[in-house]
Amino acid sequence: MNWDDVKNFIENYVSEFYEIADTKDIVYIGKELPDEYTGSRYTYSLKGANAKAKANASQGIPEMLEIATGKHFRQNSGEKHNRNAANGWYRYDSRFALPVYDDNGEIERYNVFHAFMLIRHDANGKMYLYDVIDIKKETSNPFEP
Repeated sequence: MNWDDVKNFIENYVSEFYEIADTKDIVYIGKELPDEYTGSRYTYSLKGANAKAKANASQGIPEMLEIATGKHFRQNSGEKHNRNAANGWYRYDSRFALPVYDDNGEIERYNVFHAFMLIRHDANGKMYLYDVIDIKKETSNPFEP
């Protein structure tokens, strides 16, 4: 996986913001997202299909934020983030799909993945996307085109 290419792609989102339709929360894309998304402990632990899924999910970050649901609050527990997550963390459930191609190059189906959008609530009151974690392929029937 070429995480440098993924990082360069995510840098295009920096300074943008998106609204989560379910909660009307505004989520900003800060300058730390490209490094965290591509260089977190979670990302380094990914292998095979899940690493590929996370790399490809970077293309759908705006849509994943817009369809996110299930806002869950967590208190900040690490000293590392005392300043930039002074108001804690939120996790939102989201989904994305990746196409699976047949031997002729036609889309055969889509594999659907579940992920958590990890969002930090800054001391300035703004919410920033920090990472996309816990990516799991949904085992139900794949979406047919």
